[in-house]
Amino acid sequence: MSADVVFVHGFTQTPASWEPVAERLDTPFGVPTVPMASDFVATAHALGMGRGVYAGYSMGGRLCLQLALDRPELVDRLVLVSASPGIADPAARAARCAADERLAQEIERDGVDAFLERWLAQPLFATLPRDRSGIDERRAGNTVEGLTHQLRVLGQGVQPSNWDRLGELRMPVLLIVGELDTKYVDIARRMATAITDARLEVIAGAGHACHLEQPETVAHLLASW
Repeated sequence: MSADVVFVHGFTQTPASWEPVAERLDTPFGVPTVPMASDFVATAHALGMGRGVYAGYSMGGRLCLQLALDRPELVDRLVLVSASPGIADPAARAARCAADERLAQEIERDGVDAFLERWLAQPLFATLPRDRSGIDERRAGNTVEGLTHQLRVLGQGVQPSNWDRLGELRMPVLLIVGELDTKYVDIARRMATAITDARLEVIAGAGHACHLEQPETVAHLLASW
């Protein structure tokens, strides 16, 4: 890979979450210092991240997708790991907003450490070994204000659904998802059919946080692509 790669992390993670993948790539890479800003498109421009390959995981993937749609001249290639274009159904969006607000209130009530323990105990992360979860980095890198802001401003319930805009993408798009994350496997397959130049890679034996579970595989997919 010759172009610079900008990695954008997901909810509760930190820029260090991408290091196991990035350090296995023979390429320059950068991690935006404010990747979870309310307006990621404007933030990317303000930070001067410039043109390159944008790779995002989960919430970070949705932000990278928004950038690719709104500022396509900045995105040579797009990598979406366990990411969704959003929620199209209005009722489901409202339900997600309510659920995220309950999570935000839990964080305000119980604090970051207690919330992170419950978050990582979800079935969604059942295949993620604790020693690869980056729990210490998450504890040190998150605040109550930061996490609640992400839920209330960047959650799938409040961010726009981009399902009907996927056909606008003209750059090559790599979709990566863990085999055991069946919900997102289905989402990735639907995305692949809607994107003109898409490649779908399903990682055997991996779950939602496949870039943490199998960084070697994800790095290989990025390098070969």
